[in-house]
Amino acid sequence: MLTTFGQDLYFADGPAVSFHGFPYPTRMAIVRLSSGKTWVWSPIALTEDLAVAVEALGPVAHIVSPNKLHHLALSAWKMRWPEAAIHAPPGLVRKMKGFRFDAELGDEPDRQWIVDIDQVVFRGSFAMEEVVFFHRVSRTAIFGDLIQRFPDELATGWKGTLLRLDDLVGPHGSTPREWRWSFLSRNAARAARQRVLDWKPERLLIAHGQCADREATHVIAEALRWI
Repeated sequence: MLTTFGQDLYFADGPAVSFHGFPYPTRMAIVRLSSGKTWVWSPIALTEDLAVAVEALGPVAHIVSPNKLHHLALSAWKMRWPEAAIHAPPGLVRKMKGFRFDAELGDEPDRQWIVDIDQVVFRGSFAMEEVVFFHRVSRTAIFGDLIQRFPDELATGWKGTLLRLDDLVGPHGSTPREWRWSFLSRNAARAARQRVLDWKPERLLIAHGQCADREATHVIAEALRWI
């Protein structure tokens, strides 16, 4: 169920979910923190096999969503691990008013994972802001929806045409065009992009499309050139 992506970093692919009629693949990441506990990013649909695999890594301590769209499985994960802290990105607390979050994510890492993970918020969009993370020991940048990069063989038919029009196909990928347009002020996003590039990530782990196990700094710079 879990694939190793780097030292103390794992991912799992989940079922496709419908977004505006388009079947989007899903992917989550898990970091085994230096404390021995685990940090879960963008949880996918929970199955018993997945739960067992996750528990084998260590106690689930933190569950985070990178943006306000990645929330569909939060309730199931909270029910399975009620002691885990749930961290909300900008906009999700307002969207899920009946759900209790333990903290909101900002530009500074929580003290429980600051040794292992850095983070920054891409601000300036009236539609949605995203928190991007950096796993230090594996040199991996972790993006939710800001970078999507689908292989050519999957970009077929009219849906493939839409992906190509949004520059989401190929080795660099990009951000969906309508989301790009929502960044009316890009100064904060440019600063966030520079902070990510200053991390000098070697790997890129994303929720939708192909990850990159090398030259991630270049891939990210090209994918976010529009900022």
